[in-house]
Amino acid sequence: MFSFPGNAFDELVECVTSCGAMARSRQAHVTRSYKEDGSVLTESDLEISSIIEAKVAKLFPDCTFVCEESPVERKEGGRWTFVLDPIDGTDVYSQGLPCWAVALGILDEDRRPVGAIIDAPRFGISKEELLVTLVPGGKLLVDGKAFTPAPGKDVVEQVTMGSKGQEAVDFSSFHGKVRTLGSSIIHLIAPVIYSGMQGCVDPPCFVWDIAASHAVLLSSGMDIEHVSGGRLEYDDAFLYEKKGLDGEVYAGTSKAIEMMRRILPIRKA
Repeated sequence: MFSFPGNAFDELVECVTSCGAMARSRQAHVTRSYKEDGSVLTESDLEISSIIEAKVAKLFPDCTFVCEESPVERKEGGRWTFVLDPIDGTDVYSQGLPCWAVALGILDEDRRPVGAIIDAPRFGISKEELLVTLVPGGKLLVDGKAFTPAPGKDVVEQVTMGSKGQEAVDFSSFHGKVRTLGSSIIHLIAPVIYSGMQGCVDPPCFVWDIAASHAVLLSSGMDIEHVSGGRLEYDDAFLYEKKGLDGEVYAGTSKAIEMMRRILPIRKA
């Protein structure tokens, strides 16, 4: 079994958090622009992509780096694949809202999410900043301390979902609460790190929206499944060709996902 160099992980954490601090310092004056598909883009997205890609290339020159804002140079034989969302929640970030994150996921040679660095500089638990880290083969840390999810995660009473969830989800059998925050990464880790949250219904997304949070979920005995059934797999199209998922996904414990299939089904087109 290959080990992940601890010092290298520490360097990645420092790089990600420094990028988060930079983005935070710019947020009040950020310029909002749009890509061809209509999604929001800022100069912070582009600069963070460049900085973290250079750091990964220096530390792991034989590994593949996947990012929303740059082309993929697929490398064979590398132990890890790094997946970056430079700012997850760019829309809310560009408007000055607090729920956004810099998220770096780490996949092993079997394409299993095993590591994560998630820095949300304005969205902490009873404080301003949230830092979630998982070194491959190590323990989940929240703000530098070992973390265990609260009990009672199988019965779904509160969920997170995207801002257009009302268009896709049938709420007629759900009598709980819905939290819409603006960041897919934070939505997906919510069942792990927030005591009263049990599940997430995430809209169709891309690999950078999901990889880091998936590692956090797996480390806590939870998972992500397609609403149509079956676990999420990182095939070539999803990972390297940047193809989005065809449909929504559920996240939580296996029992929570089973329950969400009943009480939060996706409306038929």
